[in-house]
Amino acid sequence: MRWNFDEVIRREGTDCVKYDLRKETFGINDIIPMWVADMDFKTPDFIVNSIQERLNHNIFGYSFRPDRYFLSVSSWFAKRHNWTVEKEWICFCPGIVPALNFCTLAFTSPGDRILVQPPVYFPFFSAVELHGRRLIFNTLKESDGKWEMDFNSLKASVDGKTKMIIISNPHNPVGRTWTPEELNILADICLNNNILILSDEIHCDLVLPGFRHTPVASLSEKIAAITITCISPSKTFNLAGLSTSSVIIPNPVLRKSFKKIVGNLHIGNGNIFGTTASIAAYSHGHEWLDALLEYLDINAGYVIDYCRKMIPEIVPVQPEGTYMIWLDCRKFAMNGKELQNFFVHRAGVGMNEGSTFGPGGEGFMRMNLASPHQTVVKAMEQIEKAVASIR
Repeated sequence: MRWNFDEVIRREGTDCVKYDLRKETFGINDIIPMWVADMDFKTPDFIVNSIQERLNHNIFGYSFRPDRYFLSVSSWFAKRHNWTVEKEWICFCPGIVPALNFCTLAFTSPGDRILVQPPVYFPFFSAVELHGRRLIFNTLKESDGKWEMDFNSLKASVDGKTKMIIISNPHNPVGRTWTPEELNILADICLNNNILILSDEIHCDLVLPGFRHTPVASLSEKIAAITITCISPSKTFNLAGLSTSSVIIPNPVLRKSFKKIVGNLHIGNGNIFGTTASIAAYSHGHEWLDALLEYLDINAGYVIDYCRKMIPEIVPVQPEGTYMIWLDCRKFAMNGKELQNFFVHRAGVGMNEGSTFGPGGEGFMRMNLASPHQTVVKAMEQIEKAVASIR
């Protein structure tokens, strides 16, 4: 294999959130960190080389995003997701979480209701509440390990003050890649009630074999007109530290409002290396990504099989997308704090406790699988030993 995902790279001492903040986050350093959503794999060589080439110029003054930046985004989504993205639709943002906040400010007013679908990525909540909007839960349904949108609850939650819904597509943490049928039902409800769809699609490229990502805005022109899509190479290529993402807005009126917020805050310039890395990723990343997805699928399959054979108390949810796996730990009959303490202090594995993702997350843990296989094996062996001690 051209890329060695088995290589173990020490990240301690690099000001790395995942490793260097273990003591602050979990109370101890001696744990395997499988929590924050970045990967323990090297950034691919074609991106590093492009950054190095730009670094060698030795001048890092004000810069802008050239045409090849927009072309790389459009080409990537056309090939990878069969979605035609026009250049003028693409707006810069330094990150997806900032984009969620900017969209709240641009498209809603204080007192407006904004829907989210927990258990879901928790910055969705603060993006609503910190700006004086009302957070409304449209909690996902779970049955026999399958998570689905609750459309009846969604319809019942809508009133005249409901202005926007924020969705996670693919869904973090439950790992669903929503089907075109599901997204069309959601979009019809939104079209009928004048509700905007803010779709966080940062994990869109991380779809495991046998599944497919559908961009909401690709469904129809009518749906595209009410949809704001947040994308970034940061998860796919492990570039979160370069603070570069895009917000795709086909509707020119909505796009103008978003750009006004970004312009007023003077954060639209971005950074040279984020632009350079993004162009390289979207221009040359297909082969590397295909290899990564095969590796992540092996890790996911290992955890599922290991739990079935050795730790039946834990029931993993089959991930369709993202590099996370959602672990059903409800058989332990522990609350969130007890679960976290068990995995940290008994198993020596640091994960995200499910209740932090909102209603429906109680009794679950989110595990990051984007590590060398031997790290995943070690983590599962430590968890098995800890579970055996309390049987």
